[in-house]
Amino acid sequence: MHPTRFSSFAAGARDTIPMLIGAAPFGMIFGTLVTAGPLAPWQGQLMSLSVYAGSSQFIAAGLVAANTALLVIWLTTFIVNLRHALYAATLLPRIAHLPLRWRFSLGFLLTDETFAVMNGYYRTHAQTPLGHWYFLGSGAAMYLNWQAWTLVGLLFGAVFPQLQSLGLDFAMVVTFLAIIVPQMNRLPHFGAALAAGTAAWVLRGLPYKLGLMSAVAVGVATGMALSARKAAEEAKA
Repeated sequence: MHPTRFSSFAAGARDTIPMLIGAAPFGMIFGTLVTAGPLAPWQGQLMSLSVYAGSSQFIAAGLVAANTALLVIWLTTFIVNLRHALYAATLLPRIAHLPLRWRFSLGFLLTDETFAVMNGYYRTHAQTPLGHWYFLGSGAAMYLNWQAWTLVGLLFGAVFPQLQSLGLDFAMVVTFLAIIVPQMNRLPHFGAALAAGTAAWVLRGLPYKLGLMSAVAVGVATGMALSARKAAEEAKA
């Protein structure tokens, strides 16, 4: 039986279920974090709807609570999200033929979890004509999941103010490990992770999350440099 648009969309959502489970506590904790800070609940939900970037939302909420200058918040979240440039560069050859509306939509839905699902999918379905529908299903599932658990956190954050201390964030750590470890068999990914981890440790004492921001920049730059070097070597061969 040949796959259809709907079956490809449904398969993408289904294969993302493990990532949905890992992201659920993270979204809930973000919602409770918003209720404990100066942001209004509707602002927290709007951030999830429009920014849709978990780690950047956490950092932005913390910086807002610390009365950090707006420019620092913008620069910090921009640098943290630069890792998506690597994700996009990896997946672009698979979707470059699509209309601009498709590429914009899939780019907005691209997250760490969606990238992990799609990278694995394209490795085994390199020539599939309906891969973008699978991509859309995975991305839409993650987006709706994040909105729902943000709302849960916002609603129950005031009732259960100690929700952040229950250790739910450990689930997201495990999820990220599941995303990262399978990618370590490629030199650019391994080099980026090693460089970012080292920089984060060395610069951990910097204020305003600047150590994290610098570590992300170092990791992205290292990964892009190694990817360019690998591409040049393959071209020569």
